[in-house]
Amino acid sequence: MTTQLALSQLLNGLQLGVLLFLMAAGLTLVFGIMSFVNLAHGSLYMLGAYFGAATFANTDSFLLALLAAVAGAAAVGLVLDRFALTRLYERDHLDQVLATFGLILFFNEVIRIIWGPGSIFMQVPEALSATVELFGFAYPAYRFAIIVAGLAVALGLYLLIQKTRIGMLIRAGATNPHMVASLGVDIKGLNTLVFALGAGLAGLAGVMAGPIISVQPGMGEPVLILTLVVIIIGGLGSIRGAFYGALIVGVVDTLGRAFMPTVMRALFERNTADAAGPALASMLIYLLMAVVLALRPQGLFPAGSGATR
Repeated sequence: MTTQLALSQLLNGLQLGVLLFLMAAGLTLVFGIMSFVNLAHGSLYMLGAYFGAATFANTDSFLLALLAAVAGAAAVGLVLDRFALTRLYERDHLDQVLATFGLILFFNEVIRIIWGPGSIFMQVPEALSATVELFGFAYPAYRFAIIVAGLAVALGLYLLIQKTRIGMLIRAGATNPHMVASLGVDIKGLNTLVFALGAGLAGLAGVMAGPIISVQPGMGEPVLILTLVVIIIGGLGSIRGAFYGALIVGVVDTLGRAFMPTVMRALFERNTADAAGPALASMLIYLLMAVVLALRPQGLFPAGSGATR
């Protein structure tokens, strides 16, 4: 194991972490304010990837692809909230799970009808196709740009939630929505805004992941599972928990897959290590989640006085 390889994998873990944060932030906002379990959040990630890939293929502009992905996913989220999901907010979580699971199947079929069942490959933008020098080694510029963009979005989201009037209403709505509504605030409109914001963040994550993974039907389900792990580890309803939890999951998952087989070979004979190493690496984040649930069921960074703290 070389220092260069370790640093490279650490950066890959951070890159995965910031993408998971974009997913987890939107999902935890929706859950924290509306107590709504939205399993279709991964489908919004998938739609963002397809909107971005289609726009990039037709315009050769990654900036337009970003705008199309965010705006398209946010628009779909707004329509879903207004015409499909709003009547589920007062229902129990089982109804919400079943309804949004149905939406997963619906969106997967829509994608297959429009774009076909095969994968779509999105090119890395030419301006970010080179490498950058970091700590004495070359690292892909696009992956580094994802880290920078994700951290910038995290900062912007923090400023929105903590320093603006809308953010104050979001925090108040997360704490006591009935009191906020009684003060004359349009809580339904606030819910729609939060849902569209979460959808836009999911779409942004999808388009940024497009050039490094294949864009295909059903791509939202695996990342949704990771996102739920992030929220459980970080703390339900906590933006801060979503950020730190995403970084933890991203780094643990990436380093585990990179180095666990090597560690196992040092402890066991090669055939056993080659069989057990990858399997254990894929289980690490779930083992971590189980430990957190056993020792700190509220999460490592639970919400304080407000669900978005």
